[in-house]
Amino acid sequence: MTVPGPAWSGPRGTVLSLAFVATAAAVLAATLASAVAAVVVGVILLGVLHAILELRYVAGRFSGLPLGLGHRFVGVLGLLLAGAIVSRLLAGIVGRPAQVLEIVLSYAIVCWAISRVVPARRRRFAWTLTGLAAMASLVWPDHHFVVLAHLHLLAVVAFLWDWSRRLPTARSRRAFRLVQLGWATGLPLAILLGAADAWLGADTAVVRSLVEDGHAVIEGVVPPGEAGTVLGMRLFAVFAFLQTMHLLVWVVFFPRYAPEAATDLEDRLPWLTGARVWAIGFLAAAFFAVLLVGDYSSAVLVHDAMTLPHVYVEVPLLLALVGRYRPRDDTVAPGPVTRLASGPAETPVQNHLAPAGTATYGRPRATEGGDPRSDFFRNV
Repeated sequence: MTVPGPAWSGPRGTVLSLAFVATAAAVLAATLASAVAAVVVGVILLGVLHAILELRYVAGRFSGLPLGLGHRFVGVLGLLLAGAIVSRLLAGIVGRPAQVLEIVLSYAIVCWAISRVVPARRRRFAWTLTGLAAMASLVWPDHHFVVLAHLHLLAVVAFLWDWSRRLPTARSRRAFRLVQLGWATGLPLAILLGAADAWLGADTAVVRSLVEDGHAVIEGVVPPGEAGTVLGMRLFAVFAFLQTMHLLVWVVFFPRYAPEAATDLEDRLPWLTGARVWAIGFLAAAFFAVLLVGDYSSAVLVHDAMTLPHVYVEVPLLLALVGRYRPRDDTVAPGPVTRLASGPAETPVQNHLAPAGTATYGRPRATEGGDPRSDFFRNV
């Protein structure tokens, strides 16, 4: 028996796909004009706001899924996140030891999530990959943070892929997902291969008063020693493009096309309404904008530390999406609920990753009965 979700009342999948294509084209043009300006302006205007909106979305989207995570998991995750934040803040003072500590804590988060989220039959493989990655990160710590920054920007594609399951037809889902893969992998690969070298701009006039020639900004997101090279400029252009798309998806797309994701969160925290979340986001963004304008290099360290939780919270959620993903959910369209002609009632099969088109992301209303809530965001 299949329980249907509500009818899709948004724009056609084709329209959304074309909107993403147009947005990617505009962002690419802005990035090629001045990648440094794109990065700096994006951090100042949308950096804090997008982190808050992302946490709100995932809190609603995943709160009703039976991932088997309880208070102990959330408590340990909170302690590890707090340690990572402190380490990031200390990095500007003590340098390498704080960076190494953050790396260790980040992989502790990954291992802790694997032990609770990934199905048992896949844990050995996951732990093997994690161990290899951890050794590489500890040998090359500077590269670890560069890779982490780029991978974090790409993580939004997984959430867009998950969201696309609400689209009504297989054709619209495929088109939407191809567009996401196009801007997230196709365009960056073209830039890395030199297809955009003739248009890459290094003008920093818009933000020169904040970052001078932008060299320090570039050094923060490219491998050591690559800031002044052709490859370094290509990598930085890729980062600027992906960051801008990442920010726009969280600030524009999800609030507009997945507003129900916050329903469960607002049910449990009635005072934290959507309007107040936006107000908090704008006030925090304004506060950090003042700091960034006053001293960009110092303020960006505090900014990164304060927004770090949304980076690491993605870890268990992405592992849940990958580890418990059911391909058949994408290909079988919701059908009507039918009554069996005879025999005992059919027992519904629990779907560990319910499609995004179900009635609510979080706990059902009282009239629906039951309470299949996960403990993961019970204390959000």
